Amino acid sequence: MPLSRRLLLLASAATAATPMLVHAQTQRAPQSGKDFLVLKKPVPTDSGDKVEVLEFFQYSCPHCFAYDPYLAGWRKKLPADVEYKRIPIAWDNSTLPHVRIYYTLDTLGKLPEMHEKVFTAIQKNKQPLLSPDQIADFMAANGIDRKQWMDTYNSFSVAARANRAGQIWRAYNVDGTPMMGVDGKFTTAPSMVGSREGSLIVLDYLIQQARAERGKK
Repeated sequence: MPLSRRLLLLASAATAATPMLVHAQTQRAPQSGKDFLVLKKPVPTDSGDKVEVLEFFQYSCPHCFAYDPYLAGWRKKLPADVEYKRIPIAWDNSTLPHVRIYYTLDTLGKLPEMHEKVFTAIQKNKQPLLSPDQIADFMAANGIDRKQWMDTYNSFSVAARANRAGQIWRAYNVDGTPMMGVDGKFTTAPSMVGSREGSLIVLDYLIQQARAERGKK
């Protein structure tokens, strides 16, 4: 699906779903090709015996920002056999600094306290956070040592993880955000399901499907 088309669908899904719509989602099994897609070529996972759930997002994406609170609540109820990971996306080099922000924060152990702050700075406070100096100033203002930040941000390991993220989202054929991947086999998104709440129901269904497939092996 073209990016412009998916963004239009995302905009339509941005409004809160009515209780009737969410209720309707529970009355039928999610449908392949409508509520989720089955990947033609499965993507290898690295979560061991756990079902892998990937969140494909962009800090520059307002729909990702709006979806984040829904995912935060849903993650609190995930079973022990599910491993959840975020994969930041940059369609081109213009927003690649945001991918490096994510992996620098992760390397420094600062993601839990800074992930939402970065989202808020970009989406609500209109701080682009694209130049290295602006990013470093923002992190320093939030208590992160500026030199340590710059050294990590410019490190080979962060660059390698950013490159790996690109390989993963391309393997999943991600063409818009937010999108979710399940165990290297399925993708779904609020734009496909028609609501953010409904997409969480589909995610639960896909986790069950992935778990069942693993049980057959």
